[in-house]
Amino acid sequence: MKSGKHWRSILGLALLLALPLAAQRRRDPLNPLEIDQLRDAMLDPDLRLKLYVKFSRDRMTRLEQMRSDPKTTDRGLQTHDMLEDFLAVYDELNDNIDMYVGRKDDIRKPLKVVIEADTEFQSKLRALKNSANTNAAEASQYEFLLTDALDTVDSSADDHRKTVAEVEEYVKHKKKK
Repeated sequence: MKSGKHWRSILGLALLLALPLAAQRRRDPLNPLEIDQLRDAMLDPDLRLKLYVKFSRDRMTRLEQMRSDPKTTDRGLQTHDMLEDFLAVYDELNDNIDMYVGRKDDIRKPLKVVIEADTEFQSKLRALKNSANTNAAEASQYEFLLTDALDTVDSSADDHRKTVAEVEEYVKHKKKK
């Protein structure tokens, strides 16, 4: 009887220790070269934000290529994973914009690039959502993530437009001083 409780306790402890590992992200959406490029551009908001746009665009392009490849197997799961990667990189872009705005950096030029990319991403995500209507079983694997990505890009596009005005204002005040 005591040994049964002992083994259940050990098993329970093992499960508790395994939960945080299961909850962790399975991989970094950026490759080592991209990480190095971002690290090198840390002090250059213009370059760094443009890199994040490029990396987001790369994920979207890979997603489109995968979906148009007739040899692709498990398209729903791969779409889910690629959307997850896109969203992770895009969220980092937004975090960096917030950081540079907080530091009162002049990021007007890269924000124009970001806003153009927002429009592109919105269009591509909507096209994916429209194509998802043709295969409901496949779409069920990524539907929530696609909705989240669309909501994120839509709200971020609005925020980015407002941020341009905010940056214009503090740059104007900075020049007066």
